[in-house]
Amino acid sequence: MHEIIIQFEDLHPVDVLGANNSNLQIIRKHFTGLKLIARGNQLKALGPEEELERFDKKWKELVSFLNEFNRLGSSDVANILSADHVGVAADASIIVYGNSGKVIKARTLNQQKMVDACAEDDMLFAIGPAGTGKTYTAVALAVKALKDKEVQRIILTRPAVEAGESLGFLPGDLKEKLDPYLRPLYDALLDMIPYDKLSKMLERSTIEIAPLAFMRGRTLGNAFVILDEAQNSSENQMKMFLTRMGRGSKFIITGDMSQIDLPHKIPSGLVQAVTLLDKVKGVSIVKLDKRDVIRHKLVESVIDRYDIMEAAKKKKK
Repeated sequence: MHEIIIQFEDLHPVDVLGANNSNLQIIRKHFTGLKLIARGNQLKALGPEEELERFDKKWKELVSFLNEFNRLGSSDVANILSADHVGVAADASIIVYGNSGKVIKARTLNQQKMVDACAEDDMLFAIGPAGTGKTYTAVALAVKALKDKEVQRIILTRPAVEAGESLGFLPGDLKEKLDPYLRPLYDALLDMIPYDKLSKMLERSTIEIAPLAFMRGRTLGNAFVILDEAQNSSENQMKMFLTRMGRGSKFIITGDMSQIDLPHKIPSGLVQAVTLLDKVKGVSIVKLDKRDVIRHKLVESVIDRYDIMEAAKKKKK
């Protein structure tokens, strides 16, 4: 009698074994020559060596499917365990699968330009109004790169401009001070990575979310780094951030030049960077517009009216 012990390190037991062990029951019916015991965060398989080897191969296929598609239902288990299972054909248009197998892909032409530019160049500026999916697409590309082992970690950052990056007067510990500014990044990640798995990634710093001021002095190598709300970085902050780039890294900088919240006399680092780095080899600049808005249909109308007002102001000047 031989045995294999499987530890659920990065997976929640319910995600793979199913609610009330529904998936485990299917596995037991398929491997009748094995005794399968699930306790806490481990699964023990006992039986003949040849049967254990077959079980181990199928188990790895089940885990791989769960990691890829963020779902593992009873029908998925039955299909993977079947003798004629040949896997799922890849859909090139899909960036990544979110929770419960949600398909995440570019939904507009300019979002697809972001995907293509990221594959081509190591630094990408994605500029456009609110609701155009800049941040969400960037985070999806980062999660894909991490899943595909193209990078070792994800670093997400934003300038905490509303507090002037002087956070001491705000109540709570450092995490509580920063969470309101970084919440949109957490929300995007939670749409793509199960909560338990994301929590462990954050604990291990496989995924790091930090304010822009915390990037100073670091070299960010083998990482997928996103600077969100970049229009609220100063020129010095933007230069500091861009020069953090290390070997094997990808940088995406997102921002909306119509929503600069910096004090009046401080110019935006995003405006300067886009001008300076235009046509630099290895740098892509993708501009999204109201046609890319994927929020409520009224958002496009709001953007349109504000654009008209800004144009009228420029004419008066």
